[in-house]
Amino acid sequence: MKTLLTYLLIAIMVAGIMFPLYVMLRISFSEPRDIFQERPSYFIRQPTLRHFANVLRSGEVFWGPLRKSLVVALGVSLLGLLIATPAAYAITRFHYRVRYLFLVLIFVARMIPEVSIALPISVTFIRWGLFDTVLGLILAHLIRALPVICFIMTGVFADFPRDIVEQAYIDGCNRFQAFYKIVLPLTMTGISVAGVFGFLFSWDEFIYASYLCLAKVTMPLKVFYYVSRGNIFYSATYAVIITLPVLFLTLLLQKYLKPEYLAGAVKG
Repeated sequence: MKTLLTYLLIAIMVAGIMFPLYVMLRISFSEPRDIFQERPSYFIRQPTLRHFANVLRSGEVFWGPLRKSLVVALGVSLLGLLIATPAAYAITRFHYRVRYLFLVLIFVARMIPEVSIALPISVTFIRWGLFDTVLGLILAHLIRALPVICFIMTGVFADFPRDIVEQAYIDGCNRFQAFYKIVLPLTMTGISVAGVFGFLFSWDEFIYASYLCLAKVTMPLKVFYYVSRGNIFYSATYAVIITLPVLFLTLLLQKYLKPEYLAGAVKG
């Protein structure tokens, strides 16, 4: 009986989470006459791809924001890994109390409300010539993505067997060679997971984009554009397109979110 109640509670929670996504899908695949009714049905009676076709045929109105979001998210993922990977490895070499202090200091950046620092950042980027640029948005998104990437990478390297590193020293490797030739290849799975999280943290970011984008917007700003103008069909269609990579990457990550995978599946 207890197991049945547990599964029932989980099913209710999943249904509550998935219902808004279903409503979004229903609107994007429905004709206006099926939505604007006194009592619209919860099911898609006459599915249509007209809204998706109109969005895909809109040219740079759609492809420009999509391209910018992809470039920025990939840039955040790669640059975040480039910075966080050696930093996290260095942190794991310290005593666990010092390591904890470093992680607390890193997450202080995540405790500051993004709205309170978005305006000063935009003013600074205007002076530096980074306003409404891909590089400026990447640097801004790193503020929210870098602590998470560093936290994941610290866990990856903390679980890595030190015996393997010491054996590399015995074989003649220096610290850099042991890190580059031994540690990185064996923890590539954990590094990939951290990179995907960096991508996701940038992909749906809205606050920094709203302050730093003017002519060249991102996909979240495009959704807000149609929502603010009351076009529920285009806003739902854009929302579905934005959600698809998130769902795909989330499902892909499920089997890797385990200690043995994040440690590179290495056993000492």
